[in-house]
Amino acid sequence: MSASPEDIRNKVIKFVQELLVDEGDRTAITVDLIGEMIDKVLGMQPRWGIGLDRDAVTTEVIRRFSLWIGRDGTLSSEEGHIRWLTSARKRDWRYWQRYRQWMEGRLAPAAVERLDESTDTVLGLLEDPLREGRWDRRGLVVGHVQSGKTGHYTGLICKAADAGYKIIIVLAGLHNNLRSQTQMRLDEGFLGYETKPGDEDLRIIGVGHIDSDPSIRPNFATNRSNNGDFNLKTAQNMGISPEQRPWLFVVKKNKTVLERLLRWIRSHVANTHDAETGRKIVTNLPLLLIDDEADHASVDTGEQVFGDDGQPDPDYQPTAINRLIRRILVAFTRSAYVGYTATPFANIFIHERKATKEEGPDLFPSAFILNLAVPSNYVGAGRVFGLAGENGRNGGLPLVRDVTDASSPDGTTAWMPAGHRNHHQPLHMGEAVIPPSLAQAVDAFLLACAVRTVRGQDGEHSSMLIHVTRFTSVQKEVHRQVEDYVRQRRQRLRRGIGRKEVLAALRGLWESDFLPVTAAVRASGLDGLKTDPFGWQEIVDVLPDVVSDIQVRMINGTAKDALDYADQDGAGLKVIAVGGDKLARGLTLEGLSVSYFLRASRMYDTLMQMGRWFGYRPGYLDLCRLYTTADLTEWFGHVADASEELREEFDLMEVAGATPREYGLKVQSHPVLMVTSPLKMRSAKTLMLSFSGQLVETVALFRDSTELLENLIATRRLLDGLPAPEVNPERRRGDGKQAWQGYLWDNIPAADIIDFLTDFQTHPDAHKVDSLLLARFIQQMVAEGELTHWTIALIGGGQGGRLTLSDGLSVDMIRRTPKATDGNRLSIGRLMSPRDEAIDLDNAAWQAALDLTREAWHADPGRKEGSSEPDSPNGPAVRRIRGMGAPGVPAHPERGVLYLYAIEPPEEDLPEIIAFAASFPASSSGTKVEYKVNNVMWEQESSASE
Repeated sequence: MSASPEDIRNKVIKFVQELLVDEGDRTAITVDLIGEMIDKVLGMQPRWGIGLDRDAVTTEVIRRFSLWIGRDGTLSSEEGHIRWLTSARKRDWRYWQRYRQWMEGRLAPAAVERLDESTDTVLGLLEDPLREGRWDRRGLVVGHVQSGKTGHYTGLICKAADAGYKIIIVLAGLHNNLRSQTQMRLDEGFLGYETKPGDEDLRIIGVGHIDSDPSIRPNFATNRSNNGDFNLKTAQNMGISPEQRPWLFVVKKNKTVLERLLRWIRSHVANTHDAETGRKIVTNLPLLLIDDEADHASVDTGEQVFGDDGQPDPDYQPTAINRLIRRILVAFTRSAYVGYTATPFANIFIHERKATKEEGPDLFPSAFILNLAVPSNYVGAGRVFGLAGENGRNGGLPLVRDVTDASSPDGTTAWMPAGHRNHHQPLHMGEAVIPPSLAQAVDAFLLACAVRTVRGQDGEHSSMLIHVTRFTSVQKEVHRQVEDYVRQRRQRLRRGIGRKEVLAALRGLWESDFLPVTAAVRASGLDGLKTDPFGWQEIVDVLPDVVSDIQVRMINGTAKDALDYADQDGAGLKVIAVGGDKLARGLTLEGLSVSYFLRASRMYDTLMQMGRWFGYRPGYLDLCRLYTTADLTEWFGHVADASEELREEFDLMEVAGATPREYGLKVQSHPVLMVTSPLKMRSAKTLMLSFSGQLVETVALFRDSTELLENLIATRRLLDGLPAPEVNPERRRGDGKQAWQGYLWDNIPAADIIDFLTDFQTHPDAHKVDSLLLARFIQQMVAEGELTHWTIALIGGGQGGRLTLSDGLSVDMIRRTPKATDGNRLSIGRLMSPRDEAIDLDNAAWQAALDLTREAWHADPGRKEGSSEPDSPNGPAVRRIRGMGAPGVPAHPERGVLYLYAIEPPEEDLPEIIAFAASFPASSSGTKVEYKVNNVMWEQESSASE
């Protein structure tokens, strides 16, 4: 079979990259130098030059060499571990070498190097498969949504097989489509041949083209077909011995499948009995179990009882999937478990001491948690939505479009109401047609495909996602309506009837939306885009062919839904995928450019996993669009902020040498109540929270004058009872000074703060800031001798009018632009300026917090813009130094800080708004406060995601 133009282009890119990789000075890699290298490659292979798009080669090489990657962060425990991985041990590894060589044709050199280092780290934290005796290592790799986790664990599997792991099990989602897609990827990256049922001729693919030596060819127990999951009929004929090549199992997280696998392990693989339990066990074959999407289904959602001694009930029965995974692990005396997820919250909530007789310990990642860095070209939640700032979100890309016509204001009528049921009939203005926002989204996808074609990316895949309902019956109708719309566009653009009107609409969208966004993305420097050498007419010329190639598909969990992009034979697949839960998690949509998303889950992990639009968008980031509601945009902002906060805490703990258990305790007490489903947090009714080491800010505010006036009165009551303040405080900071407009009080008794919080009403939607809960927490900490004395800062200096709060106390009000208004709620971005949090620290403590921030800092471009060292301490470092001190800096766990701000009313007829923030020092006391959850609310919020 002759190579496609895309294959030839990739080969030229690979060889040019290899010629350039030894250039020490990246600035020396110019367009002219790349051109010289292309000439060299074509001199060796002249036929590759026929029809070669040299501009596309040059653009891709420039992109790869401008990419940079931060370093991974790791929390690990050496308990029971023997270090073993050395360079000498890796010398003759062939699975990894062929995978590396294969990836070099697809990734930038920096990305391949980082993959090598990162997989070495994970493998080294596991146990040597040649080590005798009992061992069990369990870890978690935390990536970003759509950031290449599959590629990472494929590399890990290759190295593990080289090292001597014999049984490799990959748990690949709950549905056939994801299992099948994972099998396809491992066929390419590990096996080197296509897994098909029956005795068909072996088709070499992927790494098999680099090294197809039958002596190293891994065995497979599952295949890529719809019915290719593990089954006993096939397994009866499989003989596994320690001398054989490794065996690969890619299985669903399905009770029947896992029971079948466990039964087969015990009956056909086990070689002895456990002396204590009598169970059949495997002692001669080391196991590596990879748990993809480890936060989904693997976590035990039962509520286990613990005795007075804090030990778990050994007779407790875990939930089915969790129970079977653990039983498979304990069936091997030598086992390694590595979970992969972008949303680790549920895994961290696993009780670290939980164990049962039959299942052994729970899946808590006690050996390590590795936080994967991402390349500079990764587009995550922070890039799309920005991070919270004083005046809204900062740094977001102009890619989000607000959907207002899919549901009525009360959420009950129109095309897709938020609370619709099965068999709902989507109607817009009484007709069974898509709403204008979805029509525009489809048009945007049509334009994106056309632009990519004109840019020479026609061989690349392009996808659109439509995720508006979890009900299959409703998806079918959405699919029909979208297909009708695409068919109408196709007929008009190809046949000419009504063509003029369609082209006018598309041109309007192109000029009003696409041109300015492309200019903005180009100005950001994120995509390395250069000026397009074409205009509207070139797009018009390709539109008829592009719209003819677009397919509309339903994704409902079967293997045929896995969208085997590799079967396109060099032609890019252009697909609009309509689906629900089975589309939302794990399944990769290649070349995803337009997403239309209406689901209303507020669970952080569910939202993150549904964000399939995050990922890599080389050469077409400017063409990407997310059509969604203002409510979901706000919640995705919370996701970005919470993830950044937890990753900063992770960095600090890494510097401090903390273990996964210590980080687990930190996340378990994080006061964001909707981190994950309450079931995964061990309780559907009660949460135990700690605010130690946290900053809380009121960013959901009342719009009703009654509550606002009562809060104003509560604030004046607090201030009237205070002694004389320090006016316009000034603090030394390094070699300079910082000054604030406002007032500062020190050593205020905790009772005054508790009274204020008891009087102050926080908005019921402010899930992270419940004033009564904060008051109870402070009371409990005071009983432990902490948070007994407070600093109060009333901070002004804004651009608003002046507000008098007490005799002699007046401040300029700050202005905050509401990002959302909903009934009796005003939502703002951030209340505080970051520098305000350290207002209570003297210069020595401030410098210690800055040193800690810098030590923990590393250039992870997926989270941070640029690579310059921080010049001020971050919040987690300030709280850690305040509570735990540093050499030469005393600890003050007794000292909290309350910040008060006056906000100028953003609407007429509203009184002045008082908002507060509280900074709690880090503490090792472990004190928590009980929060009672309204179970009806949880069921409403989580029903769609469970």
